[in-house]
Amino acid sequence: MTSLKPTAPASSDGPGSSAPRLSPLGWVRWAWRILTSMRTALILLFLLALGAIPGSLLPQRGVSIEQVQNYFFENPDLAPWLDRFFLFDVYSSPWYAAIYLLLFVSLTGCVLPRALAHYRLMRARPPKTPRRLDRMPYSATFSTDATPDEVLTQARPLLKGYRIEADTDSLSAEAGYLRETGNVLFHLALLALLVALAIGSFFGYRGNMLLVEGDSFANTLPSYDAFHPGHAVDPDAIEPFWLRLDDFEAAFVQDGSFSGQADSFSADVTYREAPGEVEQTHVLKVNHPLQVDGAQVYLLGHGYAPSFKVTDSRGDVVLDQPVPFLFRDTFTFTSDGVVKVPDSAPEQLGFTGVFLPSAATAESGDLVSDFPEARNPRVVLKGFVGDLGLDSGDSQSVYQLYAERMTQVGESPAMAPGDTWELPDGAGTIEFTGVSDYISLQVASNPSRVPALVSAIAAVVGLLGTLFVQPRRVWVRARPGADGRTVVEVAGLVKTEGAASLARFHELASGLNQRLR
Repeated sequence: MTSLKPTAPASSDGPGSSAPRLSPLGWVRWAWRILTSMRTALILLFLLALGAIPGSLLPQRGVSIEQVQNYFFENPDLAPWLDRFFLFDVYSSPWYAAIYLLLFVSLTGCVLPRALAHYRLMRARPPKTPRRLDRMPYSATFSTDATPDEVLTQARPLLKGYRIEADTDSLSAEAGYLRETGNVLFHLALLALLVALAIGSFFGYRGNMLLVEGDSFANTLPSYDAFHPGHAVDPDAIEPFWLRLDDFEAAFVQDGSFSGQADSFSADVTYREAPGEVEQTHVLKVNHPLQVDGAQVYLLGHGYAPSFKVTDSRGDVVLDQPVPFLFRDTFTFTSDGVVKVPDSAPEQLGFTGVFLPSAATAESGDLVSDFPEARNPRVVLKGFVGDLGLDSGDSQSVYQLYAERMTQVGESPAMAPGDTWELPDGAGTIEFTGVSDYISLQVASNPSRVPALVSAIAAVVGLLGTLFVQPRRVWVRARPGADGRTVVEVAGLVKTEGAASLARFHELASGLNQRLR
């Protein structure tokens, strides 16, 4: 008895051979196919949206540098680690730019060939009538005394909106090309949106600053607290406008469960579009920016700037101005700030302070603020004497006091406007002279705003076409029957799921039957 054993097919490359290895060009082609696949584009789009989540949860330097600094104050251990991963600069971070560029390349390689293929398909004729129409998802057959030519002639008006291809005994019609057109339009618009955002990032700029009531701002680089220009932007050639904050009003809900919540913010500003131009006025509100010379000035937030008058040990007034304090929360507007007095003698003075806009005594006996409006303003200061470190060459934040070379000399009582605190050992005095409002502004210039808007609208239009247009094909065949009458076959095919188009095919068949009676 002979046993049969399965044997592997012989390899043409001889024993011990393996599959051929890809050449470097083959690896490049393989990587390109993977990168330009629709699956990769969707994954990158998801990663882009996922990467934007930290930008919405954490304060961003490009929006409000004050909130970022406040986050560092409140989270001194966590904030430096988050900063290492650019989570306070998400949209300008290297990893976000990498996802953005990969998505751009992926969409380009995926959408353009698809658009060309769709263009060729739109120019092609509808497919010929199949031999077996009864195998289609919808099919109907009936007999009529009309001739085959009369049947096809009566069928044409019912196929209005279809592209029709006539054969000897049948009509082939196709409609719903706008579905794929909408799909291509959506992806092309998404690609155009990415291009517009890139152009705006390259040729635009944005900057942030604080402006106290009564102060003015000129659109020059030294006037900004933070400035983020595009690579093609010359900071010396930006729009030369000027504005002044005349008045700021913040309204808060006074009563009820929403007491203390913000109701409205408005800032009255005076501006000139260029030196020598006529002054104009504008009411600046949230989501109601000032349009000036191609740039937009946005109102981002507000806070309080207590005013101080500092006299040194020699009796000289070395500081007399408001100092912006950063609020801890928007419900009470309890704010922290730093007062630096580098011109005092014989030693420099520094103060850290807590500002309470509506001071009240809590049940624990502590002084707190119970409302964000400046109803009963109080400030508590800690005084330091020594070297502020401003001459060391190291950069310093105006909202931090570097007290390594300073000695704390005491803490003031709760000071109301007009109160003066005399520092120990005759080091000087500091007077709390009043409170002003300040606003945080962002100036943004983006030449691609209109193209980005048009791209977004086109994407929505394309998406609507994809959702609501159904591609479908219809065939009508008319042949002489064995009994001398004409046998009419109507069939329909829907490329997407849904019973609505099948019912439309039935209406077409019924309408044709009615016409032929």
